[in-house]
Amino acid sequence: MIKCAASLARKTRPRPLERVGDRRRRHRVVGLALAAALATGPTLAADLPVKAPPAPAYQWTGCYVGFNVGGGTSGTNFGSSVGPGTYLSPADAATVAGSGSGGASADGFLGGGQAGCNYQTDMLVFGLEADFDYFHSNPQFNNNTNTLANSNSFAISQSLTTNYLATVRPRIGIAADRNFAYITGGAAFTSVGYTEGYADANTPPGAGTATASRSLIGWTAGAGWEYAFADRWTVRAEYLFASFPTTSAIGAITGPGATSNALHGSTDLVIQLVRAGVNFKF
Repeated sequence: MIKCAASLARKTRPRPLERVGDRRRRHRVVGLALAAALATGPTLAADLPVKAPPAPAYQWTGCYVGFNVGGGTSGTNFGSSVGPGTYLSPADAATVAGSGSGGASADGFLGGGQAGCNYQTDMLVFGLEADFDYFHSNPQFNNNTNTLANSNSFAISQSLTTNYLATVRPRIGIAADRNFAYITGGAAFTSVGYTEGYADANTPPGAGTATASRSLIGWTAGAGWEYAFADRWTVRAEYLFASFPTTSAIGAITGPGATSNALHGSTDLVIQLVRAGVNFKF
């Protein structure tokens, strides 16, 4: 009995004080570590690199002015007719008329400026632009090989001159950030000087002219691409086709003794151009 009581007393005896203290120290260390982790967690998260938001897409809304340079080709179909009269016989009149018809083209430098405004909604861009360019061209047609019924030679010539080209055009296109592809079409303006001439080798010779000067309104259409290389600066490349109505002229071929025949000439005009430009947006 005494041994059992001693054994029971040993089992129920409290643990030594130093062991309880060790357990408390371990709990304190763990608590301090958790507190430190919680305290430093937001700081460490703040130190992590944050991905910058993507830059907003370029906006084409606004107005602009700029300049352009390029080249163009003017083409024309010349027509000619000679009316009945007292100088040329009907057969000679028909020969002269047929010799005065033909096509011609000429190249020319083009340069000037433009101004316009754009409005963007989603990817669609709507705009209106006006431009004015110096454009000198001079297509010519000459026929010096035919002869009259009397075997005397004659020459007939046609000439068309332009000095400028201006347009007013809506534009519509698709914007992809700093790229803008568009189609365009509208009114085109120019002025022309037209001359048809006749001269022969008769004795005395016959000669005549028909001339006209006109300001013309036609139509134009084309397409282009524009790129914004800075917030306020863009570059572009553009193609345009322009067509104008026929210009007619009437004159006379005169010979000795006040003899004459009416001389009629006509010319149309188309212009094709390619140009590059720079715009400043404001």
